[in-house]
Amino acid sequence: MALKPLEIYKLLPKKNCKECGEQTCLSFAMKLAQGKADPASCPYLDSEAKAALSSQTGAPIAKITIGMGSRMITIGEETVFYRHDKTFYHEPAIIYRVVDTAPAEEITALAARIREEKITRIGIDLQVNGLAVDLGSGSLKQSVTAVTTANEGGDIPLVLQSEDPEILKACLAVCGNYNPLICAATEHNYRELCDLAKKYDAPLVVRAPDVEKIGALSKECMGLGIKKIVLDITGADSGEYLSRATLVRSLALTRTAPELGFPILLDCSGSVPDNIVTGIVKFASVLITPQLPVAEMTTALVLRQNIYTDPQKPIQMTPGLYRIGDPGPDSPVFMTVNFSLTFFTLQGYLEAARVPCFLLIVETEGMSVLTSVAAGKLNESVVAEWITKTSLADEVNEKKLIIPGYASPLSGRIEDATGWKVVVGPRDAADIGRFLTEEWK
Repeated sequence: MALKPLEIYKLLPKKNCKECGEQTCLSFAMKLAQGKADPASCPYLDSEAKAALSSQTGAPIAKITIGMGSRMITIGEETVFYRHDKTFYHEPAIIYRVVDTAPAEEITALAARIREEKITRIGIDLQVNGLAVDLGSGSLKQSVTAVTTANEGGDIPLVLQSEDPEILKACLAVCGNYNPLICAATEHNYRELCDLAKKYDAPLVVRAPDVEKIGALSKECMGLGIKKIVLDITGADSGEYLSRATLVRSLALTRTAPELGFPILLDCSGSVPDNIVTGIVKFASVLITPQLPVAEMTTALVLRQNIYTDPQKPIQMTPGLYRIGDPGPDSPVFMTVNFSLTFFTLQGYLEAARVPCFLLIVETEGMSVLTSVAAGKLNESVVAEWITKTSLADEVNEKKLIIPGYASPLSGRIEDATGWKVVVGPRDAADIGRFLTEEWK
């Protein structure tokens, strides 16, 4: 079980030296219990206490990386069972599967699709993450050729799927320096695969028929020095997977079974789309799937984005000056907040109105217009600051600013602070078209 603040406090030196950044040892203990501080921050902890606290206060599910560079996948490091308790941190990697018997052209085309295909939603690019090569042909030459083709460029994270140590050894000689995920160690081959995982410092999947045996195998691998483990708990159907995933997550979060404190893999490559949805919603960190049609891919990516968005932190736009259409010096200038939903709603209605304009987005910590006005996050100083930062005055002939209807109480103060004439726009973005044709001059 995770240590409570008072239990942690008993292990601390109780100097209240403030060198850790906290005012007292008790407040440091509370931060440690919440996973918001590092035991190493205390310079007076002895090595034994530091080791005990590190094992009990870090994330109960290990952080694992797959691949290298800008497309590197980070999984694990989760701390809660329910998203609304805090948040989920690392979204599951969706990995397309290809067999090593596929023609080189097919593997190259799939890699290109993974590399290039994306959808953009609320300003965020969503993509499939990597490529799993099923090395089931039994041919060493064919497997190595397929992995070489898949790894061309070295930018796409790979999963090597085989239980044959010799095939994996030959394929790792091609791509081992790119941190692929080795899949999978079983009770029959785990010693050989642990040797390969240590040689290349690569993450290793462990696979067994049930949770108890997966835990036992994971413990064996840990005993051989393997720290980067992924648990394959794929069941016969989504119901069996759900039961296993729930048990593993519970035991990991309570630290009852440290050998299960690792990310989870779900192989959906031969199953129905429902399993993909189940995996995204319930704890999978790696999802191996067949190539998905665009509609199904979009559904999976959007669902993943929704589940792994912090419920306590609004999605924000980068403040700045945006252009709708091709505005000129006589075009209208709208101002709004950096809450993404507000931005994209307003953007849509402005584009539909077909009137080129400027859109000034100011920093309000992602709050909506009404909320930011009430909280004081949207005020005349903020507006003046962003007018200056964006050099907005250089873009237009007339200093006239259209503010949201809900910000009307600020109109006079904005005029005084900026020297710009303020026009109060509609409260509802749906009225933007009418406002531009009937009221704007």
